[in-house]
Amino acid sequence: MNRNPLIPFALIIVFGIGLMVAFSFIGLDNMKEMAEEKEGGGQKTEDVANAKPEDIFKQSCASCHGQNFEGGAGPSLKGVGDKLSVDEIKETIKNGRGAMPGGLVPEEKLDEMAEWVSKIK
Repeated sequence: MNRNPLIPFALIIVFGIGLMVAFSFIGLDNMKEMAEEKEGGGQKTEDVANAKPEDIFKQSCASCHGQNFEGGAGPSLKGVGDKLSVDEIKETIKNGRGAMPGGLVPEEKLDEMAEWVSKIK
């Protein structure tokens, strides 16, 4: 019995190309949703406008600075208001420092967040 060894490979190639085409169409469909999210469309903008500094901290900062501000991958935030002014804290939150990336807090919440961080004891 002589079997053709190319048939299984040909089937795999056809199946792979079919999957690539299908995923391309799925990606094109998702592109519209991703563009809306990037532009800040809808619910997310309202959530940010209504967010309290504590909520922003829990979402963006607690993973490095700890749930109780004790530090972890990032430094402790306890007493940081004694060492830095509110403007310096705002600048650090906006632009980052060391391993901390900037832009974690929305621009419209920077003042409120800096004031809140300066009061952490």
